[in-house]
Parts: sequence; structure tokens; C-alpha cells
Amino acid sequence: MEKNREAIRMMQEKKYEEAAKLFNEIIEENPSDPLGYINFGNLLVELQENERAERFFLKAIDLDENAATAYYGLGNLYFEQNQFEHAAKYLQHALDKGLEDAHVYYLLGLSLQNKEEFRLALPYLLRATELQPGETNYLFQYGLSLAQCQLIDEAKSVFTKVIDFDKEHSDAYYNLGVIAVFEEDAKQALAYFDTALQNQSDHYLAANGKKQVEEFLENL
Repeated sequence: MEKNREAIRMMQEKKYEEAAKLFNEIIEENPSDPLGYINFGNLLVELQENERAERFFLKAIDLDENAATAYYGLGNLYFEQNQFEHAAKYLQHALDKGLEDAHVYYLLGLSLQNKEEFRLALPYLLRATELQPGETNYLFQYGLSLAQCQLIDEAKSVFTKVIDFDKEHSDAYYNLGVIAVFEEDAKQALAYFDTALQNQSDHYLAANGKKQVEEFLENL
């Protein structure tokens, strides 16, 4: 275990060659232990050696079909490659094998979101926010899926909560602006779009929304 901890520390410090050497030694010493393959797979993901990483995760699963972190590793790998169908499949396996982790729920929710299965994404994104309530990315994406499901009041409440955590979250202000447009409150929408642009001057969507609302108000 000491060698494994040292290898992980090397990887975290971006000393990849040293980490690879140690992980290789761990696998040679314990070829039937899936943990060595999982950790080497994680290192290969860091190095963007995706095909090799995939083989290591699959080897870990071959050794232990209940190796939840190997399924997570594959799910994360496929997610990064925009292979959302495969990502969702393996992330769900990770959960089924008992990996109760906020990031797993989050990635599974995003995978389903990218497949435009917005209602299916909701419970996973909600669970991510429950497990890690201070993570604004999780909360924002949950709000986005609510909005995509036309659950406008719920989405509005969540985006407002995002701003409570992060006063400069331009995307949350932008989406509140969109909701205000939907609610036919042009002045409130303009205020939200302005705030989004104050926090992020190159926010194209907020700039476009502001322009459209200003044109609407001029024509009243």
C-alpha cells in the first residue's frame, strides 16, 4: 500500500514517469489485484493515452466485476471523448456497484443531458447537489436540466441559489434573464443580462439577449 500511495502522490505532482514506473511494479508484484490497473488507467487518462487507459480499466473489470472505480474510470474516459452513450452505461454500473460519489452522479447527469434525456438527468444531478451542496457547477447544471424540462419556477429557484454561492456566476444571471423573458418581465431580464456582462464581458448569449430586449423596449 505504501508504494501505491507514493505512486498516487507522484501522479498528483505530475511526475508521470516516476508514477508509471511504480504502478508498473505494483502490477508486476500483484497481477491479480485490479487496483494497480485502475490507478495505471487513471494515469493514462491524465496522459491522454485513451486506448491504453481503456484496456487497463477493462482488465481491472475482468479481474473483479465489482470494481466500481474501474467502471467510473471508463465512464469518465468516454465522457471526455463525448461518447455519452458509453459514458452513461459505465457510470451507471459504477453506481450499481456501490460507488456513492457526487462526481459520478454529476457525470451521469451530464451524459444524459448531452443525450437530451433531460428528465432522466434530473435525479442524478439532484443527488450530486445533495452529496456536495456547495459545488456550484453541480447546482447550475441541475438548474439547467430543470429549465430544459420546462420546470421554470424550480429552475429559477436553483439559479438564484447558485448566485447565493457565487455572486459572479454569469451563466446563472444569463439563465435568470431568459426566465424573465419567458415571464414577460423585460426590465428584469435586461438587468440580469447586464449583470452577466458585467461579470463576463464576452458572454455572447447575454449580449444577444440584451440586444433583443433593448430592441423590444424601444418598440413599445
